[in-house]
Amino acid sequence: MAKTKKNDWAEAKKRCRLNQADIQMAKELGMRPKSLIKNIPSPKQQWKAPVKYRIRDLYEKKFGSVLDNKNLKTNKQ
Repeated sequence: MAKTKKNDWAEAKKRCRLNQADIQMAKELGMRPKSLIKNIPSPKQQWKAPVKYRIRDLYEKKFGSVLDNKNLKTNKQ
């Protein structure tokens, strides 16, 4: 079952064009990979911000700053 979760996050990372810091912020906000994929804007939704920028905006509103790749804590298990 753990492999399925990792595959879901890998797919969300690829389809939403996220980096590891964006994934970490989404996890801290309690988002799931399927919800990120579901909210990818279509070409007709030009008013809708890409998932990457929405994650950053929500994280900044909640925590006051945005994580960078340089400041990212890696949790290798």
